[in-house]
Amino acid sequence: MNQKRQIIIYSLIFTIMVLWGINIVILKVLVTELPPATMTAFRVMLAGITTMTILILSSSIRKITGYEWKYMLLGMVFGVILHHALLAISLTMIDASSAALILALVPLTTAVMAVIFLGEKLTPARTLGILIALTGVFFIQDESFTSFTFSLGEILIFISMFTQALSFIFIRKVTMTLSPTQTTAMMFLTGSLGLVIVSFIVEPGGIKEMFSAEPYVYVLFVLSGIIVTGFGYMVYNSAIKEIGAGQTVIFNNFVPFFGVIFSMIFLNETITNAQIAGFVLVVIGVLFGTGYIEYTWRKRNKKNEF
Repeated sequence: MNQKRQIIIYSLIFTIMVLWGINIVILKVLVTELPPATMTAFRVMLAGITTMTILILSSSIRKITGYEWKYMLLGMVFGVILHHALLAISLTMIDASSAALILALVPLTTAVMAVIFLGEKLTPARTLGILIALTGVFFIQDESFTSFTFSLGEILIFISMFTQALSFIFIRKVTMTLSPTQTTAMMFLTGSLGLVIVSFIVEPGGIKEMFSAEPYVYVLFVLSGIIVTGFGYMVYNSAIKEIGAGQTVIFNNFVPFFGVIFSMIFLNETITNAQIAGFVLVVIGVLFGTGYIEYTWRKRNKKNEF
């Protein structure tokens, strides 16, 4: 992969991380104003309809093989049904910053899984990058980290984090032969049906309660479903295909930082010097963890040989 293409991919992933950062704040509002399981089911369904529409318009649908169905369904169970359901329910129990802290473990978890299951190379520089970025996350979330306890909400969000990391491994296998857009669309559409079943069980009157909120809540609902989840995961899954699961999820370390920024803007929270220092560490960690520093170093040395 040439450097220009690599920069474009990294820029797109970075943009998605900004959107996912603000989505933490949006989801906190949505689960407060709407029944969490039912809201999640229809939000994911909206994302599935969005990606499927793009797929149909681009005329890029093809028949899915048995091998692809197997890994896509596994990715759907872990990355759509379990991850999104547990995320929504846990956000009713803990604050957004605590959730962001635990979700920030996704890159570390996925990188280890990619080494075990996909045979991706985890160099010393990338290992150092993961550790630096994770340290930065702790600085960013310093207040919640000092009061960290294993409540039910935190256990649920931890399981949500683990299932998302595991789903990235299955997605990587699927997108080796199937387009990321079709993978994302099918996962969201089939996963949303599973989430609807879950919502009927845990929230029998959930559909009726979906129509009792203020208008701005539905604006946030559509924004989260179409832009953040639909387009966001489509781009993200494409990046997994291009540069691998281990490298892509390193960028997840940006999510808690932007979660703090948008909490400060929309919820009038303050940002500390420790959080600023944490962001610097995250940037350094991402540069090392994605292999960008190694790539630049090798290219420079190769040029110097001539």
